[in-house]
Amino acid sequence: MARTRNQALADWMTERAMSETELADQLNRHVATLTGRPGTATDRTVRRWLSGEVTWPQAKQREALTRVTGIPVDGLGFTRRGATPAAPGVFQGPPRRVGMSDVARLTARMADLVAADHRHGGTAAVESRAADLARQALDLQQLGTASTRVRGKLYALAATLACSALWAASDGHRLDAAQRHLHQSVILAGLSGDPAVQFRVWGHAAVLYRQLGRPTDALAAADVGRSLSVNRRDPLYASLAHVHTAVHHGDLGDRAATLRSIGHAQDALDRADPLLPRPPWILFYDQSQLELLTVIAKAVLGQWAEAEAHAHRALALMRQRPGLVRERHRALVHLARTQLEQGALAPAAAHARAVPPSAWHGRTAHLLRAFTTRLHALAPDAPETRAWTDYVREVSATPLTTAPRPH
Repeated sequence: MARTRNQALADWMTERAMSETELADQLNRHVATLTGRPGTATDRTVRRWLSGEVTWPQAKQREALTRVTGIPVDGLGFTRRGATPAAPGVFQGPPRRVGMSDVARLTARMADLVAADHRHGGTAAVESRAADLARQALDLQQLGTASTRVRGKLYALAATLACSALWAASDGHRLDAAQRHLHQSVILAGLSGDPAVQFRVWGHAAVLYRQLGRPTDALAAADVGRSLSVNRRDPLYASLAHVHTAVHHGDLGDRAATLRSIGHAQDALDRADPLLPRPPWILFYDQSQLELLTVIAKAVLGQWAEAEAHAHRALALMRQRPGLVRERHRALVHLARTQLEQGALAPAAAHARAVPPSAWHGRTAHLLRAFTTRLHALAPDAPETRAWTDYVREVSATPLTTAPRPH
């Protein structure tokens, strides 16, 4: 019997630049979630589907295919034995109903992604996974029927996931990619009509503009986020908006506005109800994070002793939040920098050493490069400097000696 190439599956993979091995790996992860046992698909399995040698995968693989692609298997060119094949990309039978169960599934995966980001920082893997989940949320929009509420939720999820990709890319200083994710995030957040999602997008836009050396644009983006209705509904958002604004005022040299914004941030946080239901991406923010962002704002102003006190408070509070691994590492580097600027070389180097080498990537590595550059500038001949340089050579193939933006 002549084989018919599965063009629908081939087209789906081509649109996403996905290889047979990558699809097989994703399917196996979903099978493991569904059954508790690893999947057995390989690149050869996918090639047999593409060639038409296998026209109807195993049940668990069919379910995994639907979860990965967001498309029923008969819309991916598969047919039961004896059934008439569907035209590529054309669904057989009634259109699928997309509902809140699909939203809940993607929301759970987003929560896992946010947790991974807090543990590991902005790795390329986190960025890629976030972008892939955003595509899945958008693909669900094309499946068939859904209520207005569900469509809004899917746009909000897609925007949030694109924003996670933006954050991961900017965290890893992949700034061209970050700007592409920002463009998509802004559009999707607008389509969602969700002010909390829009708040996150504009907050991350401000951080990206700061990295790009555009402090006026950073402050403008932060002001957009601060003007959204979610700040009036929930003081936690208002607190985060105010402390971010403080950092941007500091970059522009406005000391009074910086300190005023820090005060507003603390007042708002004191009024926030910690038990209100909130999306997973903002659950990181609490007093420890306000202290950490205050360190950055006061360091920009050169208030090193006050910044050091805030860094100590941030680290003490983070002991109650063991999941915030990345934030703890950054707090350690910021603390080291405040001590270095006050001439306390030994404790500064000790706190920098407390960051494990496995965390020397992304923004954490950027901060360590700044610390190293400043240490060499302030005390080039000190024994602490020589010891730190030797340590860096031991743990990193590329010495942290280039001069990035300090804060």
